Amino acid sequence: MTSPIVFGKSAHEYFRELVSDALSHRRLQIQEMTEFYLVDLLSRFLAREALFVSRPDGTEEAEPLAVILLRALSARRERRFRDLRKLGDTSLFVSGFFGDSLARSAVDVDYYIAMGERAYDALRDQRELAGAGELYGELARRFADFVDLFAEIAELSDLRSNRGLVRLYERFLATGSDRVAQLLRDRGVALFSGPVPQKLKH
Repeated sequence: MTSPIVFGKSAHEYFRELVSDALSHRRLQIQEMTEFYLVDLLSRFLAREALFVSRPDGTEEAEPLAVILLRALSARRERRFRDLRKLGDTSLFVSGFFGDSLARSAVDVDYYIAMGERAYDALRDQRELAGAGELYGELARRFADFVDLFAEIAELSDLRSNRGLVRLYERFLATGSDRVAQLLRDRGVALFSGPVPQKLKH
């Protein structure tokens, strides 16, 4: 997708800046090809069909991860690669951008992380993908780091509005997260001590 989405920038340029800023802020060192993959993943998920599938009745819904995995396990080569990649990418995107919503659902973020790690690990072990083994190996090994990275990117992209700051402050009050607190401080929001939540999320 190359259409401008903000100030004349393409989606790829926009997300490249966000990924670079978030990596720098979190002091994460990753392979160049992994950084490029993350940027490309975010650009691809701007398209609705990357996350939703159309049903015969015209409705759209997110495809269950278990269905994607089952299809991948019974598929051959190219189709297996596509389904495993979709499983890993979807798990990473959803758990990073919608982790708060998952906490209130029957399937929590740990399930998405486990499925994503399994998918990327399986891709790493495919002989025909030997050239990309290091890429998928890092995605599998550091999946939880990338979930946090995407969560921060979701926050950064929303902080351009006052509504985004309010939502971030509400998240801080609910979780007491040091990471969220630092994001608020970086944007000049004064934080005052208050009751500490029983369950802290970083």
